Amino acid sequence: MINLQGIHKSYHMGDVTVPVLNGIDLTINAGEFVAIMGPSGSGKTTLLNLIGCLDSIDSGEYSLAGEQINTLDDKSMARIRSQHIGFVFQLFNLIPRISARRNIELPMIYANINKADRFTRTSSVLERVGLSDRATHMPTQLSGGQQQRVAIARALVNNPELLVVDEPTGSLDSKNGEEIMQLFEKLNAEGVTIVMVTHELDIAAYAQRQVHLLDGKIDQDKS
Repeated sequence: MINLQGIHKSYHMGDVTVPVLNGIDLTINAGEFVAIMGPSGSGKTTLLNLIGCLDSIDSGEYSLAGEQINTLDDKSMARIRSQHIGFVFQLFNLIPRISARRNIELPMIYANINKADRFTRTSSVLERVGLSDRATHMPTQLSGGQQQRVAIARALVNNPELLVVDEPTGSLDSKNGEEIMQLFEKLNAEGVTIVMVTHELDIAAYAQRQVHLLDGKIDQDKS
């Protein structure tokens, strides 16, 4: 599903160029659950952003689901994100003034899905994440774990093949964190490919494979 070859990425700060990724070669097959790890500054978040088509590479080749990503313009990258990728972040990114159901509907509104289909699909993903009885609750009426489940439901609602996940338990206590990781295990068993950045060994242990970065290069890749 994911194939990265010779990926380089730098950021420019005034006259200074800061290299972040220095020749990444990485293949991730459909159905895998991969944790990306490494110390601060190793490039793991940059790599996740490139995989999620949130940023563009400087050089190298990236193909996702058979499509060559490094040749696409911004509009085409947005289409890829909408059609193939769901995003889950540490801070949930829910809109506080609208209900759980409405938060989950947002990606479908942007994709011009009709109201009836939005309702059906939202109900399905709420059941999938165990929150059917919380559809009308506002985010402030939900626990941190429940808010992350809403965020996961929102990521799933357009049926992506790939979930891109950044520190999903970083804002949760250990009990809620464990429940969220068990949910990711369940989704992966259903066939969803998951690429997750974490700095926690116990969270990475839920993945089938761990890719460790150091100084912008792959230091270890182990199952």
